[in-house]
Amino acid sequence: MRDKTQTNSAAPGDRLVRAGAVVFFIGALATLVTVAPLLLGTTPFPTYMFGLSMLMAVGFLMAGAGVLCSVAAGRRQARAGR
Repeated sequence: MRDKTQTNSAAPGDRLVRAGAVVFFIGALATLVTVAPLLLGTTPFPTYMFGLSMLMAVGFLMAGAGVLCSVAAGRRQARAGR
């Protein structure tokens, strides 16, 4: 049985952090797949594949924005409690 206090436990920014983590790991996987042929001496992937590696940076920025949203919400909640 689920506790009623845990039903709405998602803080602001949590979804953005989770989505950023998923995008980051997709970008990390794309980076490994893109760099592997260069290290193995096989034919490299087309140039646009290197663009997928930028998903790491996008995911990192998304997660950072989620953390900042969470911090801002915590500060607002702390000020309201005074």
